[in-house]
Amino acid sequence: MTQSNKPAAHEYAAWILAVSAIVFVLKWHLLPALIAGLLVYELVHALSPLFGKHLSNGRAKGMAVALVVLFVLGAIAAAVFGLLAFMRSEGGSLPALLAKMAEILDGSRSALPEWLREMLPNTADSLREGATRWLREHAAELQLIGQETGHMLAHVLIGMVIGGMVSVREACAGGSRKPLAEALAERVFRMGEAFRRVVFAQVRISALNTLFTALYLAVALPLFGVHLPLSKTLVVVTFIAGLLPVIGNLISNTIIFVVSLAHSPGVAISSLAFLVVIHKLEYFLNARIVGAQIRAKAWELLTAMLVMESAFGLAGLVAAPVCYAWLKDELTTRGQI
Repeated sequence: MTQSNKPAAHEYAAWILAVSAIVFVLKWHLLPALIAGLLVYELVHALSPLFGKHLSNGRAKGMAVALVVLFVLGAIAAAVFGLLAFMRSEGGSLPALLAKMAEILDGSRSALPEWLREMLPNTADSLREGATRWLREHAAELQLIGQETGHMLAHVLIGMVIGGMVSVREACAGGSRKPLAEALAERVFRMGEAFRRVVFAQVRISALNTLFTALYLAVALPLFGVHLPLSKTLVVVTFIAGLLPVIGNLISNTIIFVVSLAHSPGVAISSLAFLVVIHKLEYFLNARIVGAQIRAKAWELLTAMLVMESAFGLAGLVAAPVCYAWLKDELTTRGQI
């Protein structure tokens, strides 16, 4: 139902605080923690009715939600270890994939155009020497990247714990809130709803993209006698990269194209053509699925992504669909659009 009454002062304060919090998260690189927390929060809310529908008091429901939190955290950890075991079943891992790509590029020099061969090192030894020299020159930057990765993983873990704690606290909470607290809780609820609609839609899109890629790598190419190395690893990378808007496609496409060079340039071109067609289809599905979830046109999403990327970089690009869905939901509820 659309509300037409004028917002109260505490509602304005809640909106200002919510927008300020989002800007702070994006500026200070806390987006991984926010995403992890919202993911656990939404998964708990989706699964808790299975445990708590027969419980009447808040304490019993809180115990049920706590069990769901442990289940969600365990399931996420099991999924990570399962993906690693799946890739290693063919001797694959991210370092192995990168090493294989370097080996393929080195072995494919004779089949590459002259202008491209001139840009590459002459031998594997020169490539290795150049990589060693680059690592030595950028040791400080690489150390910083390692530290940032450790910080990001810590933020993700803390975000997951906070999401679980908020879910349990919400289940056990009783009584009424003060006006500002109620308005802030409403903003959090709407942000969570926007996150659920956008992210779960993106997971479906990435799953479809991964299915098509797996059929191409494991079915279509073998029918023509082409067996690419590390195909399982490529499927896993395609799914994980597909969760990132825009840049994820570039990552997975580049990796599959380079690995396809292991067979021949013709197979690499065929793979590139297939990926272009699939991702054109994916853009259509993205506009249809995500747009339908937040009732937005494709141009609205693209504009939001452009603005947020310009303001906050990659973090803004990732957060743009969720933030735009939340903003549009707030304005629609107030009857402004």
